[in-house]
Amino acid sequence: MHRTLLRQHSGSMPAGPAGAARSRPATAPPARSPGGPAPQAAAGRPQRASQPPPARRERMTTMHRTTAAAGSAVFFALAPGTLAVLIPWGLTGWHPHHTQAAAWIPFRVLGAALIAAALPVLVAAFVRFATEGIGTPAPVAPTEHLVVGGPYRYVRNPIYLAVTALIAGQALLLAQPALLWYAAIFAAAMVAFVYGYEQPTLSQRFGTEYDQYRHAVPGWWPRRRPWQPR
Repeated sequence: MHRTLLRQHSGSMPAGPAGAARSRPATAPPARSPGGPAPQAAAGRPQRASQPPPARRERMTTMHRTTAAAGSAVFFALAPGTLAVLIPWGLTGWHPHHTQAAAWIPFRVLGAALIAAALPVLVAAFVRFATEGIGTPAPVAPTEHLVVGGPYRYVRNPIYLAVTALIAGQALLLAQPALLWYAAIFAAAMVAFVYGYEQPTLSQRFGTEYDQYRHAVPGWWPRRRPWQPR
């Protein structure tokens, strides 16, 4: 009887370390690797990209336009100021030639009309770069958006046409043939620049938007009616 009780008592007890090994251990959750996916609770939550509040976006846009306006003003003084003012003055000293001849008076009137028409177009085109494009006409500081408003609704290259008209207008007003040659050289250089660099660059940057604009608006001869973007 003592042996029977001893056998029953010994069979109900675990067998040392081997019995502990048979017990089911508590499983810990898998550790998340640094580059692994997020846990299930976080994975179900959509992650939204943080965006600045409207007031801050408006301030940023205002700052960008202010910077663009300053850059366009500097480029206006450097590029058209040099090409249409300093170089003609250096070539002629702005001294009129044969202005006493009555036959030259119509040409002087035409030259003054060219200057009066070209100057506001040039200024309006530069303003569009700062307000609409948020950039400058300089290739080193291009616009963020394609400029298609203002004078650009009539012709794609109003700046080059306006500068050429300013030079030709001075040539007629002063009766200086040297300025006519200079205007022809400048116009040929701008045509080569447009077809060799500007058009491919704009087409690559703005894609279909620029291609549509280029097919609708002529490059050198203005439209009779302004282009309306679709």
